[in-house]
Amino acid sequence: MSAELIGSARIAKRFADLKAEGRAGLAAFITAGDPDIKTSSAILKQLPDAGADIIELGMPFSDPMADGPAVQASSQRALDNGASMIKTLDMVRIFRQGDSVTPIILMGYFNPVYVYGVEKFVADAAEAGVDGFIIVDLPPEESEMREPVENAGLSFIYLATPTTDDERLPTVVEHASGFIYYVSVTGVTGTSSAATADIETALARLRRHSDLPITVGFGIRTAEQAAEIGKHAEAIAVGSAFVNKVAENLNEDGTAKDSCADAVLDLVREISSGLT
Repeated sequence: MSAELIGSARIAKRFADLKAEGRAGLAAFITAGDPDIKTSSAILKQLPDAGADIIELGMPFSDPMADGPAVQASSQRALDNGASMIKTLDMVRIFRQGDSVTPIILMGYFNPVYVYGVEKFVADAAEAGVDGFIIVDLPPEESEMREPVENAGLSFIYLATPTTDDERLPTVVEHASGFIYYVSVTGVTGTSSAATADIETALARLRRHSDLPITVGFGIRTAEQAAEIGKHAEAIAVGSAFVNKVAENLNEDGTAKDSCADAVLDLVREISSGLT
């Protein structure tokens, strides 16, 4: 039996498998603990079977300034119901008991990592089964977290945007690993969508600077959009649509309806159907 792949190797294997299958992957974002740990854990466990090829697990934070209203609300719901960094890592540990192949990327902000302790956080995340990180407010020049991540064999994934010009791109990709996350619109998450032609042009420019796979995110809500953008990217990322679906399946007191997890997973299936 071959050794279990972890970290950057697990991400690379997933993209190699997607290439062999001739399709783009779905990177599905949910916020850890939204709307509560039990429901969020149920969603997380079933995401791969519903069609998620990569999981982006949001680390709840009280001031997610780069996120739109939907993701901000999901973070607040999670915090209101007791979510924490320790519980987020526990969710990953439990997930790994039944799934050793689906990459998990922790996505969020540096402040909670700093409070936890950078080296301890990276070590604990690696032990839990995390494969990489997207820290949206940490620039490529900052090595405080990047070096422990690299030393642990995990991936540090950087964002590129429509305003990242050719002068800036070499700095962005120099220390990137796993994949490049292309933010297809300017502004906060979940508020608009980019034209496919603009995305195609941007990805061609990115590929002149890096041979890493590219995941395109922001504004993708339907199977049709996924299918169109999936023609040009190695993966597409969807988040706001899923956290909005959580919000639509809450009782008046904010607790999860019995339908909550299934509603989110049904939408994952629907969007992923565009990538087959």
